[in-house]
Amino acid sequence: MKELSRTIMDLARCQGASAVGVTTLDTLRGGPPSTDLTYVLPGAKSAVTFAVSLDQTLIEPYLMKKDHATLERHIFHTNSFCSGIAQDLAGYLEMKGFKSVGVWANAYYRNDVPFGILGMLPDISHRYLAVRSGVGSFGLSGNVITKEAGAAVLLGTAVTTAELVPTAPLSREESYCDSCKLCLASCASGFMDKEEKVQVTLGGVELSYSKRRDYNRCNYVCGGFSGLHSSGKWSTWSPGRFAIPKKDDEFQPALLKALPLFDQWPKVNGGSYHPLLNTKLRVTCAHCQLICTPDKEERKKRLKMITEAGVVVQNQDGSLEALSPEAAKKRIAAMSPEVRALYEDG
Repeated sequence: MKELSRTIMDLARCQGASAVGVTTLDTLRGGPPSTDLTYVLPGAKSAVTFAVSLDQTLIEPYLMKKDHATLERHIFHTNSFCSGIAQDLAGYLEMKGFKSVGVWANAYYRNDVPFGILGMLPDISHRYLAVRSGVGSFGLSGNVITKEAGAAVLLGTAVTTAELVPTAPLSREESYCDSCKLCLASCASGFMDKEEKVQVTLGGVELSYSKRRDYNRCNYVCGGFSGLHSSGKWSTWSPGRFAIPKKDDEFQPALLKALPLFDQWPKVNGGSYHPLLNTKLRVTCAHCQLICTPDKEERKKRLKMITEAGVVVQNQDGSLEALSPEAAKKRIAAMSPEVRALYEDG
């Protein structure tokens, strides 16, 4: 098993993973339902989880509102790439005589829970497995951060009946997170609690990160339905200017109100289909992930990019354009009442 463990981890690296680790039933003991390996594979004994780094050169143009399409396409392709690596690992282990399953990297949810897939509960949490196995550590945002690429990574997992040898989590000294809260400052939805943390214990190891508030906060803003910060001075890549509620229980009604309007926005190339939408999902935010890098001065620089890049509006041909807050207001005011109502509260 030591040799198989070494080989399967090396295979992940050969296929493009930047970091890889192994968890077992014992190292995940006491975790939440999303760490139950047997949910995706009865008889499962261990899992191989890995990270694939995003292209750092695409982050600055995206945050500065100069190039949206290139990073968006890269993120969707990298998600598919992670799913492919997971299938490769599972296939290899199957050929070695162990039942195995490649877990989808994203947008795959449990259907046997209240609200079904609308609850958006993952079959397996790549994040928990990644942190417990030493692929990375938790940043304050709850994103997995790595020593090389920061939080700009995507994750994948293969679950197997093989009793692979577990890898150790990173020590606190190996995590660069200093609770700078710049990730929180970059989030227009207020998704992460500024003070309270959530604690999770996996196999006797305690993990913590900022408590998430209502998940519809992230669905509403990161999903692209609205993106204008409460200051009015900056936005995500979403042209939606609907008010971002302050209270958690106001987000679901806001989301339901925005959805039919979102469906009427001009369609352009790009994006990808999501099982919960009848139209394409666009990458419009990911600020808390993309801002986080080991270099704190670089983090500050990226926050400045976000907050000084202006406000995004959508042109008649569907293209997105970043304008100054004042110019964006004039552009919106010049729209017909019917078109304006697609983006802004009356």
